[in-house]
Order: sequence, then structure tokens, then C-alpha cells
Amino acid sequence: MPPLHHAGEPAANTTRDRLALVEPRSLRTFTPTQAVISRSAGVFHWTADGRRLYDFTSGVLVSNLGHNPTRWMERFSQYMGWPAGGFVARGGPEYTPAVAMTAYNAVTPVEVEASGRLLASLRRCPGGGRMEQVMWAASGSEAIQKALWATAARDRTRPMILATRFGFHGKKGLANAVTGSETDSERDPRVRFVSFPMAECRDVALRGGPFDPAPYQKELDALLHQFGRKIGTLVTEPYLGGGGSYHPPKAYLQLLQRFCRDNDILFILDEVQANYGRTSALYAFEAYGLEPDLVVLGKGLGNGVPVAAAVGRADVFGALDYGEGSDTWSANPLCCAAVLATLDEFEGRDVVAAMKPVSALIEAGLVDLKEFPFVAHVRGEQGGMVWGVEMKDHAGKTAAEWANAFVLACYAGEGAAGDGVHLLGPLSKKVVRVSPPLVITQAEAAAAVSIMKQAAARLATAPHAIAVG
Repeated sequence: MPPLHHAGEPAANTTRDRLALVEPRSLRTFTPTQAVISRSAGVFHWTADGRRLYDFTSGVLVSNLGHNPTRWMERFSQYMGWPAGGFVARGGPEYTPAVAMTAYNAVTPVEVEASGRLLASLRRCPGGGRMEQVMWAASGSEAIQKALWATAARDRTRPMILATRFGFHGKKGLANAVTGSETDSERDPRVRFVSFPMAECRDVALRGGPFDPAPYQKELDALLHQFGRKIGTLVTEPYLGGGGSYHPPKAYLQLLQRFCRDNDILFILDEVQANYGRTSALYAFEAYGLEPDLVVLGKGLGNGVPVAAAVGRADVFGALDYGEGSDTWSANPLCCAAVLATLDEFEGRDVVAAMKPVSALIEAGLVDLKEFPFVAHVRGEQGGMVWGVEMKDHAGKTAAEWANAFVLACYAGEGAAGDGVHLLGPLSKKVVRVSPPLVITQAEAAAAVSIMKQAAARLATAPHAIAVG
């Protein structure tokens, strides 16, 4: 497959050609744009050819505070002990005394401070009462793996895990085992799947509508009857992220938690895609009225520095012995400093409250896209900052073709001399995720939404021109 090329992008096309020679395509998920980004600041990227893009991905829900925020970077540098005036040779001809970037099997003060601050942040929120210890990890899937190891170790006679169907928890090990559905080729015999509401929340117009818990309760009861005390863990996401951005009624998640409480099953809430404001509260368990046994955090936790954590009950983590949750990178000082800088920002100002008026503006603009015949639904959390725009078949083109064409049209935006909007390849082939940084202003949001509407209008007038490789 030849590298992607776009007209008017000589520098970016050269970079894409070079990339194809040195990296396999499997390293990335498919996107029809493959933007080549030379620098970023706030809610903007600049391409290798100098064009400005509104970032409506946040690097997959990572840069909640925007790209390279000055105050965050200053705090991060301070926690690492990096000199304010730049690096100078004060410890010898080649080295600068500072916090170690890795301290495997040792302890640094920055790690202990990060663990304590994170626990305090979680406990301050309604539903955070069971947050007692932090199990650090280097990625979200790693943190899920460690959470599942811990819950399985609590009672090794109860190895069965329930997971919500079509969820996404990672691609490795047990994180992969609880991802997807029964029809996937590699399945773990310890895992059984339960239904996640989709029809009830396929569009924002259905918010607050009726929800019948009976079929979901029946499914849970049937599994309990079949496996009984062998079931030890249930893991779910607050909203179905990779599955198409389905945001369920609160009563559904509360039903899962109640089932767990009634049957002494440990309840894991995977907030990797949801933490730090995406679902209208700092943590999703607060937004949904939950009190999980373990919460898994990631992505926005480090605002760009790769870090994740499973947080929860001390007795559960205590079931693991020395080395059973260790790895080279977990709790490294670089990641812990990033977490502290992120906490400083969220504790120093009410980022989530300031976000909500902008959330309403963006959602109204996305709902307006339903006037176009190829847009089926818009999904998201009221007051949050993540949506899914689902396409449908139209004019002889599939929903997947329309979704990819929309991503391309937004990227092209106002043309070679104007702005564009950066989006990623569709979820579930036909759902375009919209997730700008939480700090986007109303003016920036209005401008970006206008570009998206213009892109949709161009597609609507020329459906015959759609072609996505």
C-alpha cells in the first residue's frame, strides 16, 4: 500500500514516504489524513507545511489541558528538579543533578507525593471512598492488567471475569481478553460478556428517556446462576469509547455496581478514556454516581507523558506479593512529575466548570450536522467533552466512506492558506470522535465547528467525488 499523500503538502508527503520505509503500518490505526505535525500549542497543531489545525482529538483524549501549557511545563520541570535557566554543567562536565528519570525498585519523594496527591484528589470526589492505594503503570492496558491480577488474587477460587460487550480496555494480555465480544478470535475462558446499552443512548436526543433495567438484570442473574461464586470481578467503562461513544443511562452502571455489591464481586471502572473532565466531572465515577472498588486512570492523567494507574482498595492490592505488579517503567519519576503538574492545574482552577459552556456550544454545532443526509446520530455526555458523530449510508456510499470523507474534508478545512480541523479515523468504522482539549475557548470552538459544518456542506453537494483509499 503506497503512503498517503495530500496535494499541496510537499514537506508532509516527504515525511510520510520516509515513515513508510522505517515503520510498519500496523504501528498505527488507519486514518485518512495521517497528519504530519511539526509543533503544537494549546488547541492547535501546525503541519509540516505550516498550516494550522484545530486539534479535535487531544491526542486520543490525552492533552486535556492543551498542548504544551506553559504553567504545566514549568511545574513539571520544577518537580523534576530541572534548572530554570536551562541545563548547565554543574555536576561535572556532562551531567546535571536532578531527579532521576528512572528509579526502578527504589523510591523517590516525587513518587510518594504523586501517590498521595492522586489519592487525595480521588477521595475528595463523591464516590472516591474506596481509593486507598495506587498501583502505577505505563499504559492504560497495563493498568487494567494489574487491576485484574489484583482482583483475581483476592480469591483464587473465583477466576471468572464479567466485562461489558464491545468495550475497549487494551490490546495486551487480560486487557485484551476483556475487550470486544464473544465473536473475537482469541477469547479467554475466564471471561464472559454482558450487554451494554446502545439503543437507549444512540443519540443525545434520547438523554433522560426511559430505561428498562430488566433485560440487563436478567442477563446478570443468568450468569450468576451458571457460574455462582466463580465470578470474582466485573469490569466496565463509564461510556463505550472505542465501541462508538455510547454514553449509558446512569441507572445501568449503578445496576452493575449493585449486582457486584450483592454478590461480593469486585467492581472495576475503566476511566482511561474518561478521567479528568471528559464526562462532565473530574472523574467519571462522580458523574455516574458510582463508588467502584478499583478505578483505572490513564491518558489525560499525564497530559502527554505516558502514565496510568489502577487505584482502589488496599486489601485487594494487598493480595499481590512482591514483584507481582512490578515492571521497569511504573512509578518512574518522570511520569509522577507529570501527574503532579496535571493535578496542580485541576486543583488550582476549575477547569471542568469553565469547560461546560463551551461543551454546550460544541454539542449544538454537532447536532446541527444531523441536517446533512449522511449524519445519523450524535452521542455524548451532557456537559462533557467527548462525542461520537455516527454516519449512515447515503447516495450509494457506505457510512464508513462518509465518515472517512468527513475526516478528510475537515482536515482540508479552509484550504491551503486556511485552518483545518484534526480528527482521527472513525470508531467502529463509521463514528467520528470529537474530543478537543478541555481548555478550548468559546471563540476557538465556534471557529472549529464552523469549519466542520462547511466541510459537511461541501460533501453533501458532491457525494460522487468521495473516494477514500
